[in-house]
Amino acid sequence: MQPPIIPANPKANYLAYKDEIEEAIQQVLASGYYLLAEQTQSFEREFAQYIGVDHAIGVGSGTEALHLALRATNIGQGDEVITVSHTAVATVAAIELAGAEPRFVDIDPVSYTMDPNQLSQAMTSRTKAIVPVHLYGHPAKLDQIRAFADTHNLIVIEDCAQAHGATYQGRICGSWGDLAAFSFYPTKNLSALGDGGMVVTNNEQLAQRVRLLQQYGWEERYISSVPGLNSRLDEMQAAILRVKLRHLDDDNMRRAEIACRYSGGLTGASVELPSASSDVRHAFHQYVVRSQGRDQLQKTLREEGIITLIHYPVPVHLQPAYRNRIPLLLPLPNTEEAVKQILSLPLYPELPDDHVETVIKHVRH
Repeated sequence: MQPPIIPANPKANYLAYKDEIEEAIQQVLASGYYLLAEQTQSFEREFAQYIGVDHAIGVGSGTEALHLALRATNIGQGDEVITVSHTAVATVAAIELAGAEPRFVDIDPVSYTMDPNQLSQAMTSRTKAIVPVHLYGHPAKLDQIRAFADTHNLIVIEDCAQAHGATYQGRICGSWGDLAAFSFYPTKNLSALGDGGMVVTNNEQLAQRVRLLQQYGWEERYISSVPGLNSRLDEMQAAILRVKLRHLDDDNMRRAEIACRYSGGLTGASVELPSASSDVRHAFHQYVVRSQGRDQLQKTLREEGIITLIHYPVPVHLQPAYRNRIPLLLPLPNTEEAVKQILSLPLYPELPDDHVETVIKHVRH
């Protein structure tokens, strides 16, 4: 019995860089410093340089990165934040953690990202920010979103949890917004061996505000100048992420190669393939197809030892925790149709070519 073909494989990514990662871990263990020390500071500098921004602040998770970015701009009780319902729940959880209220717009049915044409319909006198999500690694239409936000004096906070290394119009995701939030969850393109996140910005005051909020509001130790929380990237994860950051572009190239193989092999099959507009570099965090017979396709693949996932099976506005609680200002037909048809095929940099061909064979069957 062959082992199953799995959708993601964090262990394979560790093994790919095992010697470098274990050396980095040993350095941390031997240093005696395990929080907010040399490894975190170095990773923050290196990640800021990679994104092309002035400031990066390591935090406890991607959810906390978005939460702290919102808090840093003084968004809170009574404010509204426009985002999408077709996203990980973390996006909406972070908005509510900040005390604000999410307001949903629909997605573009091809890129699965925010439809900027709906922003004017979703905006009210209480709207303070827009959170576009670069879902699956495809950038949202950042030029249109940025232009709308600037016209209406709104904050833009990019949700880059799935878009490490993606670009829009030649400019890397994370550098378009007033702030951006990244996740380093173990299955991300840039992944920790645990949890972690990062807030990036070009605004020094916002960066200082995030740093203040991330550790109890301390300007000096044990003295809180504002109410804060505890959200720190630890030294071990920072050291591991420094290793993996050096390999991110190569890993993304491999993801793109696998996506190209899928697209070539599945052309003419009874599934709709993902596409990237000419002005983007897709990070291919996921390779998502659409099928009218999605559930049967997923069942058939599972029987052949191919494990697939649905990102995401229920839009946030229809989930039990949020249904009938967050008012819909607009219908979301593209969102509600997509979740019935989408299927994420296995995709990670170490996925063997023969596994890719096996997936293609059984999707076509």
